[in-house]
Amino acid sequence: MSVRRRSAWPRFALAVAALLAAATGSVPPRPYAPPETVVAIALDVEKRGVVYSWGGGHADEPGPSTGTCLGYTGRIRPCPATRTVGLDCSGFTRWVYALAHGRDVLGPGNTDDHVRRMRRVRSPLPGDLVFFGAVTEERIRTHHVGIYLGGGKMVNAPETGAVVRVDPIHRVKDFAGFYRL
Repeated sequence: MSVRRRSAWPRFALAVAALLAAATGSVPPRPYAPPETVVAIALDVEKRGVVYSWGGGHADEPGPSTGTCLGYTGRIRPCPATRTVGLDCSGFTRWVYALAHGRDVLGPGNTDDHVRRMRRVRSPLPGDLVFFGAVTEERIRTHHVGIYLGGGKMVNAPETGAVVRVDPIHRVKDFAGFYRL
């Protein structure tokens, strides 16, 4: 009777595959949502008539929340944010991106914090973010953000007393650029 030796190759291959899976599994994949998904979600939120609330959308989890009157400079007095459930501009983009990507990819913070997490693009696609203010190598000071739709339009949470809506980009002064994750 002859004895057949088993090759060590299958066990070695399995060990290498397990090692590679463990090594790459610990690195989170770069978030990606198709631009049409981002746009569809943004337009769905716009249809819901979600109101603007200064600081709204910045709770632990993205989504409509009461806002804050800290730093409020709006026209409506007294500040209604602490009794208004809604979204400000960065809260709106944070929520839409979280819904599209399946997790909070922009994180807490304001427009300055969000622009730092992105890269500027020269040829925008629908779903990119459009920022307003000043973004230079020395300083970032933005004051508004919207989701680019194409054709010079964006979906945004514009100001106290308004709802999330579609506006022409040129409606807001100080265009700073288009940005993508």
